[in-house]
Amino acid sequence: MTAREIITRRLNHQGTEITPYFLDIEGGLEKKIAEHYKDENWRKKKLREFTCSYLAVDNLQLEAIDSVYSKDAYGALWRMDKRPWHLETPPLAEPTFEGYTPPGPEVFTAPIFKNKPKAIEQYNSDNEHYRLIHMGWGVFEISWRIRGFENALMDSFTDEDFYAELCNTITDNFIATIKACEDVPADAYLFGDDWGDQRGIILGPDRWRKFIKPCWARIYAEVHSQGKKAIQHSCGSIVDIYDDLIEIGLDCHESAQPEAEGMETARIKAKWGDRMSFWGCLGSQSILDTGTPAEIAKEIKRLHNLFKDDGGYVLAPAKPLFDEMDLDKAIAVIEALGELG
Repeated sequence: MTAREIITRRLNHQGTEITPYFLDIEGGLEKKIAEHYKDENWRKKKLREFTCSYLAVDNLQLEAIDSVYSKDAYGALWRMDKRPWHLETPPLAEPTFEGYTPPGPEVFTAPIFKNKPKAIEQYNSDNEHYRLIHMGWGVFEISWRIRGFENALMDSFTDEDFYAELCNTITDNFIATIKACEDVPADAYLFGDDWGDQRGIILGPDRWRKFIKPCWARIYAEVHSQGKKAIQHSCGSIVDIYDDLIEIGLDCHESAQPEAEGMETARIKAKWGDRMSFWGCLGSQSILDTGTPAEIAKEIKRLHNLFKDDGGYVLAPAKPLFDEMDLDKAIAVIEALGELG
């Protein structure tokens, strides 16, 4: 079976003997691994690539102002010498659109129309991999980029009409970018929008349902109208809205973090695994941090066994393997994943 066939079966909740996986590694650690294997091409020899992406939608379009600061398409000023980036000045100091014109869809669709002819050719020529379009930051995250994090949370309580309009304006741009990708022969869109922290939904489930859920319902409907899957990245605990996400058509939750409240892998599989798939579940804050290489290999095997019969899973660390990770642990991940593929 090709990698594309394997992931397609898995996201349709069918078992496969081979467990598909994805491994992202930060640059410093990647260099150490190459030195360990004495081979710059170690990845091709050790791991199987299950996915490809030849088109990424830039819905921020950061432009450097100087060596420290950049500005995005919505007008937010970012300090780039911090990790993660630091929002210095949001474009809207008050909850009103007066004096502010948000960027229109053409700002974000123009690069798509420029880049997609080559991307279409690349997707059509790749018969091996599961084909993704990366869609960048999502509705909730862009809302606080425009207003500032604390302000956006307060808006959802004190200026509901404004916050709803803000979210819908962002969603209109999102829909336009998806429509611009309609003729791209990809299998799925991968979206990002961090709704959760370690305890639960940042906005709270009720506010999320009121403002964010209708926006993503529109987005997922457009995705499915094209015959593609919707894969959604969100960090943190989002079990409180899993039923809502299934209701509006989410196919797969990416970066399922087993350490977050209520997100233990066996639990979410038992409760939602027949209706939604999971991508992740290898704990970056637990087993990869505190486990031994042998314990890491054992956990990877456990995750493989948990999903092999009925699918609904792509195995991955919940976060990239960070530069600070012990080399012997990283090697344990690579070797154990290599055995699965």
